[in-house]
Amino acid sequence: MSGFREFVTRGNVVDLAVAVIIGAAFTAVVTSLTADVLMPVIGWIFGGLDFSSYFVRLGPIPAGFAGDTNNYEALKAAGVPMIGYGQLVTALVNFLIVAFIVYLIVRGLKRAMERRAQADAAAPDPEEILLLREIRDALRSRDGGAPSNPG
Repeated sequence: MSGFREFVTRGNVVDLAVAVIIGAAFTAVVTSLTADVLMPVIGWIFGGLDFSSYFVRLGPIPAGFAGDTNNYEALKAAGVPMIGYGQLVTALVNFLIVAFIVYLIVRGLKRAMERRAQADAAAPDPEEILLLREIRDALRSRDGGAPSNPG
């Protein structure tokens, strides 16, 4: 039990849990952005197309079905076998949005890490500073503490 407690309380596991929770919330935002903003605009551009309702019916409609035979959700709820390629298009747009945002985040982090590495490389090492101070102090003590006059 102590090994499990140690595993769960490790920073990486907690970070992963936070990332999953944020990812789920982010997914809801991207899904809404796609379904409620982008796909209607794309549909409007292409003449009022609603990609979410594009499907190919593979089987018969049940005899007692009273809904709209062109309504994907109603047919799906009635158990009609279908290929919902409009849903696939929407899912692909969702994927592309998420992939692009993740790309931007990773690119930004990479640039920030490169800038940090360059700044660290330009800054003198603390050991070098200590060594330079020791040399300065030794030179001062040798010269009697008087500042040197390059003259």
